[in-house]
Amino acid sequence: MKEKLTVTDSKKLFHEKFPYVIPGLYKRIVDEMLVELNLLNHQNEFTQDYIFCIGLTETFKELMKGYKPEKHLDLLFESLCSSTNFEAKEINEISQKSQKEFQEKTSKDILKLLIEKSNSKLYPSRILNLGIYVLISNAQDLKEKNESDIYKVTSDIFEKLSLSTNKAEKDIGIYKSSIAKMEQAKELIEELKIKDKKKSQK
Repeated sequence: MKEKLTVTDSKKLFHEKFPYVIPGLYKRIVDEMLVELNLLNHQNEFTQDYIFCIGLTETFKELMKGYKPEKHLDLLFESLCSSTNFEAKEINEISQKSQKEFQEKTSKDILKLLIEKSNSKLYPSRILNLGIYVLISNAQDLKEKNESDIYKVTSDIFEKLSLSTNKAEKDIGIYKSSIAKMEQAKELIEELKIKDKKKSQK
């Protein structure tokens, strides 16, 4: 059994493992992930299942899009995991292997597979909710659907898995708005860079 780390311990460990400055735009996201992983590690009922692994790897990829230098991303993910008692290599492997199983499947097949594979009670967390959302949004039959159709199917699946649909809706909403805000901020930064460049060329 690994020792339980406080948030302060985890942050200290993280900065030892990742000695680089994180751009302001990504700093809050990294902080939030670090705290969340630390807290999950303290929950006795929590188990690192395949949905959690998918949720963690895919949301990290999505929220870190555009991070520079890109070559730091692997170390960043590794540092996040190891400073909160998780194993990055194992999480990546489980995530990739599990996503292959769900590829090219319809939302009905995805639900069936989720029920079959989830032999014990799922421990509800934001990362788990987002893992399920990632799997559902890649369903074959939902590719051409609009947001409200996807939402209906998503709610239905969460209900059948005995997970809170309200909590899932909130988590997915915040996640999607974070991505949108990140995109806007990145565009703004690019515009400012172009303006500065033009100014300096005058």
